[in-house]
Amino acid sequence: MEEANITNDSLVAQQRQLHAVATPEHHPTPATVILVHGLWTPAAVFSLHAHWLQHRGYRTLRFSYPSVRASLAENADGLLRLIAATSAADIHLVGHSLGGLVILEMLAQTPDPRLRRAVLLGTPCLGSHCARRLATVPGVPALLGRSIMQWLSQTSGAVASAPRPAVAIGVLAGTRRVGLGRVVPGLPLPNDGVVALAETRLPGAADFIALPVAHSEMLASRHCAAQIAAFLESGRFRHDEQAP
Repeated sequence: MEEANITNDSLVAQQRQLHAVATPEHHPTPATVILVHGLWTPAAVFSLHAHWLQHRGYRTLRFSYPSVRASLAENADGLLRLIAATSAADIHLVGHSLGGLVILEMLAQTPDPRLRRAVLLGTPCLGSHCARRLATVPGVPALLGRSIMQWLSQTSGAVASAPRPAVAIGVLAGTRRVGLGRVVPGLPLPNDGVVALAETRLPGAADFIALPVAHSEMLASRHCAAQIAAFLESGRFRHDEQAP
């Protein structure tokens, strides 16, 4: 509604507001997508994906958490609290790298029944060669932070193979070798510059797709955005529309 209409019809608007308070409307709220950033990055890194998802009709929230200072369990609890406080009939999750591990840790608890689908971007579900190698360097564990170190201590940094809750999970991996991994010896091929393709495989995932993008490029890739939207809408990626 334009500002002029609001001014001219202020009395009508006030009456409508009073009516809305007295008689709550029952229009369904749009599905909400909660975006969970990775290690050493702020929630703002998901600005582009938030914008693209909003254009598709989703409401978006960006979960900001202390990726270094807090443990994986503490950050998962924080995500769980945000979900509980979110007013929406349907809630989806998208996590990049460590953000995907936070999502998986949260889902291992008693998840909110409104959770529908989750997309993991470059998440090292089966362990991280880079993290394990860096954790052996003096002083680096403090930089990796409590979340990563807790994760590495759990089943050698691999996601447990316990049965997953009824939340469909899609895994998107990259194959463009640009990133920290180029200076870490022995990172298996193919990889996204940080995480090996084999490390992203999640037992029980609903779908998997690999795109020619680097680990950080996932946060600014329209191809990734299209695949995220496809999975949130249908529970499957568009394998006929992979990036060239």
